[in-house]
Amino acid sequence: MTPASAERAALVAAARDSIARGSKSFALASRLFDRATRERAWLLYAWCRACDDIVDGQDHGHGMRAVADAEARVAVIGEKTAAALAGQVVGDMPFDALRVVAAETGLPARFAHDLVTGFRLDAEDWRPRSENDLYRYCYHVAGAVGCMMAVVMGVDPADEETLDRACDLGMAFQLANIARDIEEDDRVGRCYLPVEWLVEMDIPPGQHMKPPFRDRLVVLSRRLAARAALHEASARVGAGRLPGRARWAVLSAAGIYGDIAREVAARGNHAWDHRVTTPKRAKLAWVAKAAVAARRPVADAPRDPVLWTRPR
Repeated sequence: MTPASAERAALVAAARDSIARGSKSFALASRLFDRATRERAWLLYAWCRACDDIVDGQDHGHGMRAVADAEARVAVIGEKTAAALAGQVVGDMPFDALRVVAAETGLPARFAHDLVTGFRLDAEDWRPRSENDLYRYCYHVAGAVGCMMAVVMGVDPADEETLDRACDLGMAFQLANIARDIEEDDRVGRCYLPVEWLVEMDIPPGQHMKPPFRDRLVVLSRRLAARAALHEASARVGAGRLPGRARWAVLSAAGIYGDIAREVAARGNHAWDHRVTTPKRAKLAWVAKAAVAARRPVADAPRDPVLWTRPR
């Protein structure tokens, strides 16, 4: 084994551990890829997960807390990410994982930098004023990841239409996250509900978790879930352009994560009593349903022009 292959094997092993600890849903979906794609997905996940943890002072997505030096942390992330994309050995597993996957796939640097911009928005305590602001944020923290995953799965970086569909899947995931995590985000002083939405519902800023406003908050969480469903539907059309096993993995992930938004909407006032998750049995059911759906032809309908479109 050459030094380069030994390094790659070690990075893949560490990345596999990272996704196993950080996301059971994504770990399950990743197992549906062919080996090369699966390993590259793990490498990309390890970098994304580590950056998120650094900014939020957490461990594999758990124990989020406010940090006093968030902007300095993002600066370090930006420097290490730029070095990795330039092909430099960083000496830090997640960033070297990015270096390897970027070199193997021709990953456009702009998507990685767009994700770092999302972390910077959080570090600056940014809040969305409008619905368009909300979508822009979702692109930076998740839509860009969807684009990177598409490239990992073999999509040509110049295929903007398919990348738009991949972005839609990331957008759907993030909208579901926001709906589910409203209470958790509030505990660390964050709110991703647009100010204009809060004004529309006559909810005073910073008071959305107070009991008198719970019914109005349910309206907004269901709005998020509805927006997530639109992006999920668009992503499902785009999945038809992927190789068979990649299509299977994407459709499985779409169903598993889509259930989070659907469950938040269904719980109504009780959506934040306990953290919404997709049970293992439901995850396996989605894997089975996706296996059937991946074999069916999909009508390649034009993307809905009403949907927010990522910057190019």
